[in-house]
Amino acid sequence: MTESQSPPPPPPPDVVNPLNYQGPAPDKDAITMGMLCHLLGIFTGFLGPLIIWLIKKDSSPFVDDQGKEALNFQIVALIATFACLLGFCIAPILIAIVQITRIVFSIIATVKANQGIAYRYPLTFRLIK
Repeated sequence: MTESQSPPPPPPPDVVNPLNYQGPAPDKDAITMGMLCHLLGIFTGFLGPLIIWLIKKDSSPFVDDQGKEALNFQIVALIATFACLLGFCIAPILIAIVQITRIVFSIIATVKANQGIAYRYPLTFRLIK
């Protein structure tokens, strides 16, 4: 290589994190449906992600991945809420913490999915694989 030539620029990063999601880059419809899986989880719990995942899982690997992720997180949040009900004295505080955490992580996941980035919720058991 001569002094006048510079090394080629690195390839642009793929919008999908290869450590989490192994499918093809999502198209605009898949990004929208993946985002809706996370967004509807805020308002409908596990029902919104479940419906979108059941309808769209075969049409896009990204929607399948993000639908399962949103569904798993909402189920774990529901289980955590019921577990908090067992502690009668501090139940309202624990339930509030679980619900605020659920909303914050769902918003983060919605933004990431809207960017075409596969999001993984922390502290979530993968019940649906």
